[in-house]
Amino acid sequence: MAGIAAFGRLVGAGWRLARHDALLPREFEHFYPPALRTAGGFLRLFAGGAARRGRPGERLARALEGLGPVAIKLGQLLSTRGDIFGAEFAEDLSHLKDRLPPFPTALARAEIERELGKPVDAIFARFGEPVGAASLAQAHDAQMPDGRRVAVKVLRPGVEQRVEADSEALRLAAALVEDRVPLARRLEPRAFAATVIRATLLELDLRMEAAGADELREVMAADGYMQAPKVVWEAAGKRVLALEWAPGMPLSDPASLDQPGLDRKALANNVIRGFLAQAMDHGVFHADLHEGNLFVAAPDTLTAVDFGIIGRLGRAERRYLAEILWGFLQRDYMRVAQVHFDAGYVPAGQDVAAFAQALRAVGEPVFGRPVSEVSMGRLLTQLFEITALFEMRLQPQLVLLQKTQLTVEGVARRIDPEHDIWAASDPVVRRWIARELSPKARVERLVEEGLTALRRLAEPPAVVVTPAVKASARWPWFLAGAAVAAAAAWLTLLIS
Repeated sequence: MAGIAAFGRLVGAGWRLARHDALLPREFEHFYPPALRTAGGFLRLFAGGAARRGRPGERLARALEGLGPVAIKLGQLLSTRGDIFGAEFAEDLSHLKDRLPPFPTALARAEIERELGKPVDAIFARFGEPVGAASLAQAHDAQMPDGRRVAVKVLRPGVEQRVEADSEALRLAAALVEDRVPLARRLEPRAFAATVIRATLLELDLRMEAAGADELREVMAADGYMQAPKVVWEAAGKRVLALEWAPGMPLSDPASLDQPGLDRKALANNVIRGFLAQAMDHGVFHADLHEGNLFVAAPDTLTAVDFGIIGRLGRAERRYLAEILWGFLQRDYMRVAQVHFDAGYVPAGQDVAAFAQALRAVGEPVFGRPVSEVSMGRLLTQLFEITALFEMRLQPQLVLLQKTQLTVEGVARRIDPEHDIWAASDPVVRRWIARELSPKARVERLVEEGLTALRRLAEPPAVVVTPAVKASARWPWFLAGAAVAAAAAWLTLLIS
């Protein structure tokens, strides 16, 4: 029965996509083989006039909005693949909104009491009506007994069952595509569907969002470009989350940029620098920084909310980001190419010089153009498109980074149409380069490597079996590690 229900949901989803001309969009008709071209023409007979308006990405976003939380999450993740579907398509999907009618406040109160084990009136001095509703949850304006104004997020009743049913339909669709459409197999539909479902399930546990919000609040406080509301832990659970109320107005409100005393240039700088500082300096970043998740207050206070999607970067990825941006700023294409090879993103068998030549084709058109026309995110998109020719395997965390970069650039340019993305980025990138690639930093890494070698003494090679041989085998490891650590320590003293 579950399979029949999933098939029924899949048919319903297909009908909605066809009505929006989002199943086989007319704009891509010249790419289709004859059979698909005929099928697309037939499906468009059923498309509604109003639903057919707009670009393919805009139509797909509208169709997915009505298909439930898993479909919306699918659209959000598709928006991270500008390298495959194109920057414009990804940008259209990145604005995907999932606003729905709210469920009754009485049900929200019952959910809170069930989750936190107390009457709502014992937790909040005031609990108001919904101020926003999405596919998974809705938010209420409330006040704590100590006077703090808070936003309370409550999951929709029964949303887990809806997500499970939608997930079954998505798994079935992925299996059908992977089995019957050979050209789509390189996109790994089953794995992609599993990623969508996993991301949605994580958002069904608001304790995860609370932890992410708390971590990013500490990260943002270190630089001051952005801030995040405090988690109200006594009102946080799996299905309920309270955050202190964000100051100012949501950036999605057109009136937000007309607030008296607002410094648009500083605000746009803070958007870019806040994101880059999170990603490069701390390795963790808010990965959904669209206007609806940003509140602004005069003169340049920027508060982020909704921490359901968080990106993470390891040291290698952070170095990759900083060095390619710095390399493009310096027009040092050979250095940018070498970074790709050092990070292992391009197979060693490829030609570094040829790759540098391809990078020059990306970078040179940027220089000499007005700053308002130069997009770092689009440069990264073109970079990923060209690197496909060199069999570069894209890392999921870098694709999420690219998607967020495109989003924050769009936000910054809407705040200040003449905003210079590169000038805003320069202090953060320069700081990272000075700190991480300085002689002192290199020596400190050498010390760390030496200490790692010393720690290996506890585990000599497996082929050593007798105590005497074990003891003798330790000496080369010890001497090598001690020598590296001592030399590095002396160099550190000299440099500092």
